[in-house]
Amino acid sequence: MIKLKGVCKYYGDKKALDKVSFEVNKGEIFAFIGHNGAGKTTLIKSICGILDFEEGEILIDGKSIKDDPLACKSKMAYIPDDPELYEDMKAINYINFVCDMYDVPTEVRQKNTERLAEMFGTQHDLGNTIKSFSHGMKQKVAIMAALAHEPKILVMDEPFVGLDPKAIFDMKEVMRKLVKEGGTIFFSTHILDMAEKLCDRVAIVKKGQIIKVGDMNKIKGDKSLEKVFLELEAR
Repeated sequence: MIKLKGVCKYYGDKKALDKVSFEVNKGEIFAFIGHNGAGKTTLIKSICGILDFEEGEILIDGKSIKDDPLACKSKMAYIPDDPELYEDMKAINYINFVCDMYDVPTEVRQKNTERLAEMFGTQHDLGNTIKSFSHGMKQKVAIMAALAHEPKILVMDEPFVGLDPKAIFDMKEVMRKLVKEGGTIFFSTHILDMAEKLCDRVAIVKKGQIIKVGDMNKIKGDKSLEKVFLELEAR
């Protein structure tokens, strides 16, 4: 569903992404891990068409994010680590605004919003303005808006930051359900034990380069993902 071929991204003279190549397949949860400044957010924003890149190619379900961005984005939802929402809007209006962009029928959006609100315990908060919410509540609204239009591909940058334990559990259940139904999830995280238990495959990035990529069990072997990551970082 997501294919990267030799992707390079520069910030002035600095090479933030250096010939990044790998694939994220249909029906899998794929973790993208690395230290701060390694290039995770840059790559995620490039995949979503938010950032341009100078070399290489990114394909979303066979289509180029550069050549056909609308077709690619219509299949995706993006959840950033620090959601920048329209804070003067009510939460329900923001969710409907996102659904409008994806042409989600009224009946479908209402059903999905009600289901997600019950799951995340936000039934009584959707009529409030977003600026009145805590970081965790804003994250829940961003997640609900992303999921309400039933994306085939979910791209997330540190999605569990700010969420309470119940919301983290519910989010993991949502992720498992999405891939069971044929969806694809690509996300970055610093919570390595969670990635180890949740993900099918993993890529480790260091200074803009992919240093390991593959099946989770093969990458970690008889060690923990945390130990493997720390050993690779120390080289």
